Amino acid sequence: MKILLLGKRGQLGWELQRSLASLGEIVALSSDSQNYCGDLTNLQGLADTVRQVKPDIIVNAAAHTAVDKAESEPELARIINTEAPAVLAREANLLGAWLIHYSTDYVFDGGGARPWKETDATGPLGVYGATKLAGEQAIQESGCKYLVFRTSWVYGTRGNNFAKTMLRLAVERESLTVIDDQVGAPTGADLLADVTAHTISSVQKNSELGGLYHLVAAGETTWHGYARFVIDFARENGHELKTMSESITPVPTTSFPTPAQRPKNSRLDTRKLQTNFDLTLPHWQAGVVRMLAEFLEK
Repeated sequence: MKILLLGKRGQLGWELQRSLASLGEIVALSSDSQNYCGDLTNLQGLADTVRQVKPDIIVNAAAHTAVDKAESEPELARIINTEAPAVLAREANLLGAWLIHYSTDYVFDGGGARPWKETDATGPLGVYGATKLAGEQAIQESGCKYLVFRTSWVYGTRGNNFAKTMLRLAVERESLTVIDDQVGAPTGADLLADVTAHTISSVQKNSELGGLYHLVAAGETTWHGYARFVIDFARENGHELKTMSESITPVPTTSFPTPAQRPKNSRLDTRKLQTNFDLTLPHWQAGVVRMLAEFLEK
């Protein structure tokens, strides 16, 4: 089996190179790859790449994820998040290949307090969510075989993330201020990658399992709760920090104005995924502990 992976340098793309390695030959591309085009702004180059590689599976881990910048560069966000997936879906359909794609809780309006189901009405609050939703719809309308995973609050050991930022600030400051009215589940890129590999193996045996799924770690917290967990873990494991978890002040989203509006409810219902693929998703703390242990050992 041949797998075409786009976005190999991102947090998810990095983990996917590991998790997909046992499934077949991987052609992993970034935006500046030389032999093939991995640049999602080059739509013709992208189509040519699929036709040349002739993959059995296309995994698109690339996206325009700069939520605030998307408000000021909507055309670029549309090309990367909507047009590029549409091209990949069209080419996948022509080849008879599977397309694996990742979306976001930002397709919803963030209202309410219950986890969002795949069948719930969408209502993106900004350009990022709107372009990701349009990308989903283009894939669904293409006729190709696909798996689309909506996720949220993604972090990776590789690169920067919220936990690392909190630890850096906690070394410098005696107190921190963190938002407490947005709720979600911190989800590791390694979990996303491992579930992707599992589901690819499953749909190869039963194509009826294809479709749209929600994929996040179990449980929920706020950014404030996440920050306290990170600080407590580091202190309990012997790391000297100026900030105590009790010195992290909870504040509303309005305390940190941004160009793009953030959804307050990022909960996603994963029962469909767990049932169809016989999966048990770990609690968010388990992944964060693993990431912190690896990071803090360095």
